[in-house]
Amino acid sequence: MTALRAVSAYLPPESVPVADLRTELGLNDDQLRVMRRVFGLSRVLREPEGTVADLMLATARRLDALRGREHLVRYVVHARTMPAVAPYPVNPLHEVRDALGLRHAQVFSVFQHACASGLLAVDMCGKLLAADGDPKALALVLTGEKTFTPAARTVPGTAVNGEAAAAVLVGLGGDHDRVLGYATRTHGRFNAALSLTAEVAAQFQQAYPQALADVLLAAVERARTTLDELTLILPHNVNRVSWVRLCRDLGIPLEKVLLDNVPVTGHCFCADPFLNYRTAADRGLLTPGDRYLMAAVGLGATFSAMVLEH
Repeated sequence: MTALRAVSAYLPPESVPVADLRTELGLNDDQLRVMRRVFGLSRVLREPEGTVADLMLATARRLDALRGREHLVRYVVHARTMPAVAPYPVNPLHEVRDALGLRHAQVFSVFQHACASGLLAVDMCGKLLAADGDPKALALVLTGEKTFTPAARTVPGTAVNGEAAAAVLVGLGGDHDRVLGYATRTHGRFNAALSLTAEVAAQFQQAYPQALADVLLAAVERARTTLDELTLILPHNVNRVSWVRLCRDLGIPLEKVLLDNVPVTGHCFCADPFLNYRTAADRGLLTPGDRYLMAAVGLGATFSAMVLEH
């Protein structure tokens, strides 16, 4: 059974008010007001000097469980939203692999699920490790990207993106953070993402709540549990209002959803659920045996959820 052996987070030092980005993001007064008052977006994190490799290294070096076990790592995976994160022939993932002393490991990136690729990477690594047959083997999943283009800085009318990063050490078995169920569904008619026509974009906004609800229900069913039995939901940090609506529709108490990072970090691509895990663990919000759910949505449009037992 796939398990999270350790999760680390890196929060860059620069916290930027969304109001200071209004020109950069092309927001007028009304749009800024909606971002702050309705979506609950206040500030975003930015790494002013570091590269995407620096982001990955910063969080990987916080994984105490990796030290002394580097020889067990078979795969190093960058789960990311964008197909390209550096100009050819620069390969940030190779830089990170070498800096961590993991040259023996296979490296690759996954981005096909956009911001839901982090959950995809955990599931994929679990399957690869199981197929390899070595119960001690590990995989390192890295998340975190730079907002280096206008398209990378915002999801128009939905979120403002930040540059925090997270790392996940994936293994098999163990007595905590075991994956009980994973569900993912791609709604291909919205595959144009940021290039959707106004009509299709409106259709996506209408379909979004039910599509997210469906994948949450599919994940808990595969985990042989229920939404009521979940202690916590660790969301993607796009905004607050979408989760308020989902909780209302599914009858989930809003306090079950960890929304504290939404106004602090911004939407940090694939890192969000893992950043929220680190917050929950550090605050003692999860105890052994608690079941919790991670959720993410990627433009394109992929909806994913994963149920785990702490």
